[in-house]
Amino acid sequence: MQDFQNFSTNTYEASSNTVLRNTYRLLGISLIPTAVGAALGLNTSFAFMAASPLLGTILFMAAIYGLFFAIERNKYSSTGVYLLLALTFILGFMLGPILQFTLHFRNGPQLVGLAAGGTGITFLAMSVLGSNAQRNLSSMTGFLTVGAIVLMVASIANIFLQLPLFQLVLAAGFMIFSSLMISWQINEIVRGGETNYISATLTLYMSIYNIFVSLLQILGFVGGSDRD
Repeated sequence: MQDFQNFSTNTYEASSNTVLRNTYRLLGISLIPTAVGAALGLNTSFAFMAASPLLGTILFMAAIYGLFFAIERNKYSSTGVYLLLALTFILGFMLGPILQFTLHFRNGPQLVGLAAGGTGITFLAMSVLGSNAQRNLSSMTGFLTVGAIVLMVASIANIFLQLPLFQLVLAAGFMIFSSLMISWQINEIVRGGETNYISATLTLYMSIYNIFVSLLQILGFVGGSDRD
């Protein structure tokens, strides 16, 4: 009986390790189309978004959530991978406006570097926190669900309100929420609760993306007096 239990434990650990390894691999690959998209977005005017910000935001959100749905529907096939990479390209492209805004500061490149470094450090720290299989973070599920709904409603509200201070609060909220999501998702993988690396990569990628954007917003706000 003890030998059977040991075999079961080893099989469980191998499966979890495989999912985690594939998740990290796909997450790393997903940064390539993100970088390509960001480079293109940085050199795009986004005149349509500036002229019709509400309509542009609605179309953007519809496309993104449509891809979320399509990825989840195809997460057990290679189509899911291609759809995920398409999503990361689009999201990278949509970094254009905030990168353009940030780089208009005299210390813009430093702010972008700080945001990227801060994102990397946050991801590493929260991954380590969640990678302990003895720590069960499943109790965070309800809290994160409520947090996601609150942040979504607040984001929609600010489309109409356009309050800079409220946007700063939202950025801080997204950063905290996304950091917790990283630990929760990694913990789900190592404990066997998440067995699909495409779905896991989507969650981790969106968390990293939101942390980076949030840091850019916060740093841009703090560095506003340094603008040319």
